[in-house]
Amino acid sequence: MPEFRLYNSLTRSVEPFAPADGAKVTLYTCGPTVYNPAHLGNFRTFLFEDLLRRALHMRGWSVEQVMNLTDVDDKIIKRAAERSISITELTDPVCETFHADREFLRIQRAEHYPRATAFIPEMIDLVKRLEANGTAYKADDGSVYFAIDKFEGYGRLSRLDTREIRAGARVAQDDYAKENAQDFALWKAAKPEDEACGAVWDSPWGRGRPGWHLECSAMAMAILGETIDIHAGGVDLVFPHHEDEIAQSEAATGKPFARFWCHGEFLLTDGAKMAKRVGNVSTVADLRAEGVSAAALRHFVFSTHYRKQLNLSGAALEASTEAVRRIGDFSDRLSRENAGSAQLAEAADTLLIEATTALSDDLNAPRALGALFDFIHAANRAFDATGTDTSALARARNVFRQVNAVLDVVPDRGTDDSVLASWVDQQLADRAAARARRDFAAADQVRKALEEKGIAIEDSPTGTRWKKVR
Repeated sequence: MPEFRLYNSLTRSVEPFAPADGAKVTLYTCGPTVYNPAHLGNFRTFLFEDLLRRALHMRGWSVEQVMNLTDVDDKIIKRAAERSISITELTDPVCETFHADREFLRIQRAEHYPRATAFIPEMIDLVKRLEANGTAYKADDGSVYFAIDKFEGYGRLSRLDTREIRAGARVAQDDYAKENAQDFALWKAAKPEDEACGAVWDSPWGRGRPGWHLECSAMAMAILGETIDIHAGGVDLVFPHHEDEIAQSEAATGKPFARFWCHGEFLLTDGAKMAKRVGNVSTVADLRAEGVSAAALRHFVFSTHYRKQLNLSGAALEASTEAVRRIGDFSDRLSRENAGSAQLAEAADTLLIEATTALSDDLNAPRALGALFDFIHAANRAFDATGTDTSALARARNVFRQVNAVLDVVPDRGTDDSVLASWVDQQLADRAAARARRDFAAADQVRKALEEKGIAIEDSPTGTRWKKVR
């Protein structure tokens, strides 16, 4: 089996990877901030992390994964205040939506989904350790800050030019740009809006709440230990979030916080970064309403390497929908066939080698998908020629299952998506109403809308039937 290699953002190079203990990978993945449903840009990152998790399993390693749910931060408090509700009332339903979307997209469940508000004692203890060794201090605003000039090596992950840092300057907000790198807040003194929405806790420094960066360090070390194998997230988290995590964690322990840092690139819409704060947001619910399957979105995401930017477009999703239809057709044929041939077994062996090599080479999913389609083409030719070798068929089925266990791009033929079905039923009702009032132009518009989503309809004396054809 080829050496497993990952790009380490800390060293800016692709390096051989194996878990520190040789058996279990400890993996921390930054999860959603649950003030709004996660958008597809977030889920591109979560799908890259799902690919990583599955590829590690393919290598025979076990994985203990933590994905945090940030349920207290600046954005959550602002949104809760706008709605005059508590942070719990705001975040609970968003967490439920996240898990429903995650399950729809076939993202494997992590071993741990800690919520920040459940780890306040651990966060306070971490701040105490930093204060005791002189890297944290309480300021005149009542908050506790990390002194970045006291931590040698601050900025090495993001390649920050520390010569521009002003000693003693402070930044209180969670998110800020590299040019504003200053002492960052570990523990924030309570404000009236924090009290109003239940985002405050007692501490040695008075009532307050944790800073966003502190949360992940405390949860990661509490669950996985002081040094973890891999810390992953989106490229937008490199600074300040991950840079600050390194500083506060390593200042407290004197040990490396993470051996590997892995970051996924942006999902773009028309060339602009997707984010909740701008108008080009698409959610999983939007995709489901459009009839895009989980398999199609996974294919779309994995068709581009995780370290390259990816542009979301209707044409690209259509192409992925067609691609997974071909994969599904082949999967059906593979299940129906009774025997294979030497050519089929050879094609399966080639697929396993090429897919394993690709996935071991910094998660090269595009190359693995290419190998899968080469196999489908070769296997179809072998089946067309007929054969009598049942062991070759068993081999092909086994390898196909192994590769798809990582990519998971076979569409589900068993059930219609309930959201799509509901939308189609409404369209058919609108069409029936239009025909009843003899507005045939409107009825034709509905038919065209259905066809654009790959829905074929057939009128009969007993009513109108529909089916998804692509």
